Amino acid sequence: MDIASLNEKYVLDGHIRFAEGNGGLPVAIINSQIAESEISLYGAQVLTYKPKGQQDVLWMSEKSMFEAGKAIRGGIPVCFPWFGPHPTDNQKPMHGFARLLNWEVSGTTVLANGAVELRLSLVDSLATKAIWPFSFRAEMIISIGACLEVILQYANTGNETFVCSNALHSYFQVSNINNISVNGLSGTNYYVGADKESLTKQTNPLLTIQNEENRRYIDHVADCIIDDTGYNRKIRVAKRGSKVTVVWNPWEGAKNFADMTPEGYKTMVCVEAVNAYNDIVNLAPGNSFSISTIISVE
Repeated sequence: MDIASLNEKYVLDGHIRFAEGNGGLPVAIINSQIAESEISLYGAQVLTYKPKGQQDVLWMSEKSMFEAGKAIRGGIPVCFPWFGPHPTDNQKPMHGFARLLNWEVSGTTVLANGAVELRLSLVDSLATKAIWPFSFRAEMIISIGACLEVILQYANTGNETFVCSNALHSYFQVSNINNISVNGLSGTNYYVGADKESLTKQTNPLLTIQNEENRRYIDHVADCIIDDTGYNRKIRVAKRGSKVTVVWNPWEGAKNFADMTPEGYKTMVCVEAVNAYNDIVNLAPGNSFSISTIISVE
């Protein structure tokens, strides 16, 4: 559906409209009395979230590629139907195909609390079945208000059970990586990077980022608080439907990414709601599953 058709059917005056974004990719633009946001229909990806009077809560790489077939670096990419590399074929796209496809708008509304809700949907196709042979219907429900709530829900619409992993790969903007700490992880075991053998327990109440970090916390459901003394704010990252939390910063490894500047790591940290490791989704025909992240500024 083109931009004119989207605006004809789904525009909400004073709340949400549709336009061409970077690279000509279609975006939903939300500008209410509570918050502002831009959401890419390509990948169903939240790009920005600005509560009134606040810096952007989400981080976007200065070199991010807004190009069909390539991932957008920043905001909240959707990882589905696998998280990380494909479990058996590393030629298939990293973090699945959901972030590399155009999603359809299925609804817009203003909620009773003043938040603006956008619904986007994705169903299986010949292209998806060529790399993942299952039938599904996925929906992203994104609510922009005093908090940002992002829900990924999907159903098995086929005749056989499928197993998948997923994530809401949230990038947060910070004043400087040296100014932050992450609370809410103490006492939790984690893997480092792709390691699935040796667990380490975090004993320090606060996690500070002092080098490259890629921690995958197992059996973790608590809220995380990103305390940023430079911006004098705390970002609360809550979640539902997930028992794995990933904290990532590439540190000087950022120079190895074509879509990041070498200094990009200094103003970002990822705190992600994930289903992977011992929390993989096993979905029988007719069943559905959802994972969400709820982000607020204190």
